[in-house]
Amino acid sequence: MGCCNRRCGLLAGAVFGAALAILGGILIPVGDQIIQSTVEKEAVIVPGTTAYENWISSAAFVYRQMWLFDVQNALDVVELGATPIVKERGPYTYKVRYLAKSNITAHNDAVSFLLPNGAIFEPDMSVGSEDDLVTTLNLAVAGAYSLVPKNLHFFLDHIIKSTKSSLFQRRSVREILWGYQDPILKDILGVFYPYNGTFDGYYTVNTGQDDISRVAMIERWQGESKLSFWNDTYCDTLNGTDASSFPPFVDKNKPIYFFSSDICRSVSSTFRETQDLWGIEVYRYVLPPSTFASPSINPDNKCFCTEKLVSRNCSMAGVLDVGPCRGGAPVYISLPHFLHGSDYLRQDVLGLNPSEENHFTYLDIEPITGFTLSFAKRLQVNMMYGPSKVISVLKHVKEYTVFPIVWLNESLSCRILPASTIANMASVEEMILLCVIRNRQKKGAKSVGLCGGGM
Repeated sequence: MGCCNRRCGLLAGAVFGAALAILGGILIPVGDQIIQSTVEKEAVIVPGTTAYENWISSAAFVYRQMWLFDVQNALDVVELGATPIVKERGPYTYKVRYLAKSNITAHNDAVSFLLPNGAIFEPDMSVGSEDDLVTTLNLAVAGAYSLVPKNLHFFLDHIIKSTKSSLFQRRSVREILWGYQDPILKDILGVFYPYNGTFDGYYTVNTGQDDISRVAMIERWQGESKLSFWNDTYCDTLNGTDASSFPPFVDKNKPIYFFSSDICRSVSSTFRETQDLWGIEVYRYVLPPSTFASPSINPDNKCFCTEKLVSRNCSMAGVLDVGPCRGGAPVYISLPHFLHGSDYLRQDVLGLNPSEENHFTYLDIEPITGFTLSFAKRLQVNMMYGPSKVISVLKHVKEYTVFPIVWLNESLSCRILPASTIANMASVEEMILLCVIRNRQKKGAKSVGLCGGGM
C-alpha cells in the first residue's frame, strides 16, 4: 500500500477553509452534478491537477513497525526435539515510502512509474536499538533445506557443520531485517535484503482521464498485464489499484480490490463499518478471513496452493506460500500470530497470541473521492523447515514447521498540516471539494456554505 499523498492535500484544505472567507462567505448550492464534476476534475492523474502534483511526491510518511520472534529454547529444539517457544520483541520502527515516485512516463490514458524503497530507523518510535540481539531461525539453513535436492543434503550437512551453523542463530535486529554476511551462502542474506536503493514496479495505472471509474487501476506490473507466479488465469489476475486510492463514489455493498507485491497477488476487501476520521466520514474495509483460507473454505484459493506436503494436501489455513515468486524459497506469508490460521500452526510454535483487534488489516476510504485516508497493513513473514535423517540440526524435528520470523504493521494516517504549509499547497478546488464532502455527509443537506474554521 502506498501513502495517501493525494488525500492529505485535500484533507488539509479543510483546515485552511477559513481563508475562503475572502470569497465573501457566499452560499454555494451543491448538487450531485457539481460534486461529481469537482471530484472527476481533481481525482484524475494527469499533469495540472491537484491529484497529480500530490501523487508524485508523498505528503505524509508511512511507518513500518516490526516485531521479531525471539526463540527462548533454541538448544532444546535442536538437541531434544522440543517445541519452539517464541517471545515477541518490538516494535522496531522505520519510516518508509518517503521517496517520490520516479521514472514517471505518461502514455495515452495511463502513466507508468517506479516506487523507490527506503527505510530509516526511528529510535524514538522503537523499543530498543537496531543492535539488539534476537535468536531467530537460520535463514540459510531453512532456505537450503528446501532448495537443495535431498540427495545432496549430506553435502549441506557438511557445510552447516563446517561453518558451525545451526537451525537458529543470534543476530542483531539490523542484520536480521536488512542483511548480514552468511557463512553458508558466502553472500548477504536478510529478511528484506535488498531493500534500500531498490524499486517496486514498474507500475502502469489508468489516469482516469477517459473513464473516471478506472482511475488508479493497475494495468501492468513489471511490464506485464498479468502475473506469472501461479499458473492459473484467476490467481495471476492483476485486479484493482495499489490500495492508496480507488475510483470515486465507492459503493460499500461491493468489495474493493487491490494488488500487493508483498504477497504477489490481488486481494479483495469488504466493508465493515462507517467511521468518523477528523470529521470526515470514511468506510472501513478489512481483509476477510477467507483471504488466506484453505481451498476447502474458499475454493478461489485452490490455485494459490502449489504443493501438497507442507500444506497437508492444501488443507492448511491462514498461510500463503509465496515461494513461486521468491525463487522457490520456503517463504510463507500470514497475518500476525497466524490470525485465522489452522490451530496446528500455533501448536507447532508456542508463544503466539492472535488478536483480531491488533492483527487485522484495514483501509479507511473516503467514499466520495475514493481516497485512502488511513490504513494498517499487518503481515507476518515465515519460513519453513522440516525433518531430516541426514541434516544433523534437523534430526530431532518431527513435523514440517512454518516458523514466524517477523510481523509488521505498515500504517499511515493523514495528519492535518500547519496552516503555513497548507497555504502553499492547497488550491481553491481542493478546499471546495472538502467543503462539499464534509457538508454533503450531513443528513438532509441541500446546499452548503463555504467552509469556515478547522475540522
